[in-house]
Amino acid sequence: MVARSERSELGELRIANEVVAVIAGLAATEVEGVAGMSGGIAGGIAEMLGRKNLAKGVKVEVGEEQAAVDLFVVVDYGVRIPDVAWKIQDNVKNAVESMTGLDVVEVNVHILGVHIPPEERSEEQRVK
Repeated sequence: MVARSERSELGELRIANEVVAVIAGLAATEVEGVAGMSGGIAGGIAEMLGRKNLAKGVKVEVGEEQAAVDLFVVVDYGVRIPDVAWKIQDNVKNAVESMTGLDVVEVNVHILGVHIPPEERSEEQRVK
């Protein structure tokens, strides 16, 4: 599906919805405090097969000149969630608008989980 299409005297420019989703996903993961994106079971299966889905956890709706983005995010334990969400919104809006020329009207952030780092285990030998 084509997100945006422009015509000039040299030809036509088309930006696919998947491109907008990848831009939004990468912009979201750049924000400190974001542990990752939550793409559901299909995304997990694709990653196990060795294919990293850069649009994982991103849903976009794109019109002729505007876009709305929904992001499904896992945050790190200990961060202030509203601050991280606001930074995600700003980063995604700026990245999509600057790279595609679309006007981003919504960036909805859905926090689906908290990543808790595993406790470090001591490296003592159990058997001598």
